[in-house]
Amino acid sequence: MSGSVWLSGGQFLCFLYFLSTCLAPGSSTAQVPLLMWSSDSLPPLAPATAGHITSHEEVTAYLSYVFGSGSHTVLLFLQDKLSKDDFTLYGGVFGNKQESAFQHLEAALHSSSSVTLPALEWTGLSAISTLLQEKLGVPPLLVDADTLSQLSINTSVNNLLLVHLPYCSNSLETCKEVLNDNDQIIGNVLSFLKDKDVSYTAMYTGLQPSRVISEAPVPNQHVGRTVLQTVEDDVKPPIMYPESGSPCIMLWAQNLNVDIASGAGWLDLALQSHSTVGSMCNSTNSLLVLNYPNYTLSFSMSQRFYPTSARNWFTLDQVQLRSFNQTETFIGSRGIYAPAEYSYRCQTVRSYQDALLIPADITSQWRLDFTDFQIQGFSLASGNFSYASDCAGFFTAGIWMGLVTSLLMLLIFVYGLHMIMQLNTMDRFDDPKGPTISVPQTE
Repeated sequence: MSGSVWLSGGQFLCFLYFLSTCLAPGSSTAQVPLLMWSSDSLPPLAPATAGHITSHEEVTAYLSYVFGSGSHTVLLFLQDKLSKDDFTLYGGVFGNKQESAFQHLEAALHSSSSVTLPALEWTGLSAISTLLQEKLGVPPLLVDADTLSQLSINTSVNNLLLVHLPYCSNSLETCKEVLNDNDQIIGNVLSFLKDKDVSYTAMYTGLQPSRVISEAPVPNQHVGRTVLQTVEDDVKPPIMYPESGSPCIMLWAQNLNVDIASGAGWLDLALQSHSTVGSMCNSTNSLLVLNYPNYTLSFSMSQRFYPTSARNWFTLDQVQLRSFNQTETFIGSRGIYAPAEYSYRCQTVRSYQDALLIPADITSQWRLDFTDFQIQGFSLASGNFSYASDCAGFFTAGIWMGLVTSLLMLLIFVYGLHMIMQLNTMDRFDDPKGPTISVPQTE
């Protein structure tokens, strides 16, 4: 690729992805970026495809073609560490060139013929300098920026000038300041060669990458499509009476919270072990007694026939809580009911704030709060709950408000449309030259 190739954004990052080498020699997945430009013309090079890592043999063949004949002066700017991420962070790649830490490098690439290899397989810390030494047949000459003015270059023979550049890993300065200083050194060296009218080929790379993304080993397991299955929490079984055989009463609740003293805190009985001693059931009445340490919770249900609906309904007549020789009764027949062949379910059953359980003693401080509550005391089949009659109605307050508002707006629209349709236009007009039109009041 000939011509200036200072790239911005992602293209510039690819330009710097030429070489990445890791600390351990022989790693085939490490690369460091390489920039190569010349005051003369460089041979064209096919652009690398995305994700391609240029092998050591490929770059060797290209450099053999570049330095195959004639004498060459090669500048190798070798930085301790370099990665394409350094150009992303400090290169001003989004158009803010004043904030770039590589202004002299950018100017050199703009004004010269350049080549980009996005990624190059690297085999060691001194591989690039060794390769250039083999191609040019001369040892590298270390150039110090402070003594640059004393340098004498014989352009009739090959020259390999090595400029060592530090990195910020072992410096108290910030990375951007270090890279700014390195860029200034590059600019000074190039200005010196330009003043001496020396043709050169320059390369900028790193001994090793400044950032290495380690690849985790793939475990020895089956690779392929697998069915994604959600891990569900263990669901506790419902409370049944009797506990063996065909049950006649079933209850399930996520929480059975009780509070026997206002402000004392809630106690979840569902987390404790229980027994059902004292429970009973028949065709018309059911009683589920749950005995916990220091607490007894009982649910009394009954069913009867209602002629109006021509079917049997069951009600949760009352819930009793007994603790420390004290008993509190909560009435549930007003809000907890369902067809006898159904179960009853409600997300929240409580004795306060939208209460479905009404304390018999309105001065009592005892409270109940059942979460995800479902109960059935009649018509159980096969040990499973029947169809659930949910406490949530089909029409909530919000639905009713929306329906009423929509109906009102529809009536206003119909009335307005009717009024517009009743408008009549004039069918008689005055003739200025004739007699005045007289319209009878009866028309």
